[in-house]
Amino acid sequence: MSRRAVLATAVGAGAATVLIPSSADAAVPRADTLLEWYDLTATTIGVITGPQQVTNSRTWAVAWIAAWRAVSAVRPGADAELALAAAVHETLITTNPAAAPALDAALAATLARLSVRRPERAVAVGVDAARAVLAERAGDGLDLASVNRPYTPPAAAPGVWQPTPPAFATPVQSGQGDGRPFLVRSVEPLQPGPPPALDSAVYLRDLAESRAVGAVDSTVRTPQQTAVARFWSQSSLNGFTPALRTTVAPHGSHAVDRRPLAQRIALIALFHAATIDAQITTYKAKYRYLFWRPVTAIRTGSVAPDPLWTPFLTTPAHPEYPSGHTTYAGAAQAVLDKLAGPPRAAFSLTSAVATDVTLTYRRWLELTRDNIDARVWEGVHFRNTDELGAAVGRRAALAALARWHGRPL
Repeated sequence: MSRRAVLATAVGAGAATVLIPSSADAAVPRADTLLEWYDLTATTIGVITGPQQVTNSRTWAVAWIAAWRAVSAVRPGADAELALAAAVHETLITTNPAAAPALDAALAATLARLSVRRPERAVAVGVDAARAVLAERAGDGLDLASVNRPYTPPAAAPGVWQPTPPAFATPVQSGQGDGRPFLVRSVEPLQPGPPPALDSAVYLRDLAESRAVGAVDSTVRTPQQTAVARFWSQSSLNGFTPALRTTVAPHGSHAVDRRPLAQRIALIALFHAATIDAQITTYKAKYRYLFWRPVTAIRTGSVAPDPLWTPFLTTPAHPEYPSGHTTYAGAAQAVLDKLAGPPRAAFSLTSAVATDVTLTYRRWLELTRDNIDARVWEGVHFRNTDELGAAVGRRAALAALARWHGRPL
């Protein structure tokens, strides 16, 4: 063998065995450790659906909060990079044990690339940080079973949410609003007021718009609107993961054209912590107000009922108000505006569910606007609900960041 292998095992059971190369090993091309483990986090979590979103957002938050703590406890440079990798690795093998072989190999590759004098210590710091954050978040109500606890819908009545066609699926995410936030003390102060009355001008305007542009056979929805609707039907976490990545990727050809490692990690950690608080906020409101979806309103309501009306995309199995997609978008925009600043250049995104569609953005606000429009064009939301959701998300994220104000997570 051309390299001397020394086993370095992180402290405690369940840690990976990694290889430490000797100084005689051939040089390995330099990679960006943060992006490597960012992409591994995204790959490990994969393409998800709405009911899984907050649970997987939690994994992101725990992993990168742990990474932030770990890099603060070791020397800058390669030690910090290895501690980052070990923290994310430990979180991911704990929350996604089936991915352990691939993650173990990735950690070994990271260690082989880095020149660390005492790698055992850096790995142990990362592992300890991950285990500490996981212990702190134990029982936070963001596991899939707690989020999707059983729920019995109320009796049918005007304006009251009911399971929707075609499947009339069991309600999901009814327990999400009771999850423990990461940064705010309580989501109660962030709750919006009730939805518009059924005889209000706002509701009647929105009902007409959703009926016209959100129908599966709409004659007024344009091809571009259809593409945007399909693109943003993916989970918000999947949709925003590549957008967030553009803010932590090095820009330009020089090493100085990048934010410090700890600052890049903090942005990832705070993004997910704040968007989780926003997700909890909006689901507390959804199951408080229990407002009906467009398909129920149009098929059974008192305004020109059309029992055959069908939305362009299948309606999610939870109440309408506020919009979860736009709450997430508003929160994401607030974090990115405040902590990342404007995008340095236009960037293009692809969709996990509409693989033939690519959208290009120049401002974070444009993603929020597309989310607001998309949910109307899909036929699953009313416009006021989408606009209010974005405002709720922004308010929740700013409250979360205000609670942070630079203190360690």
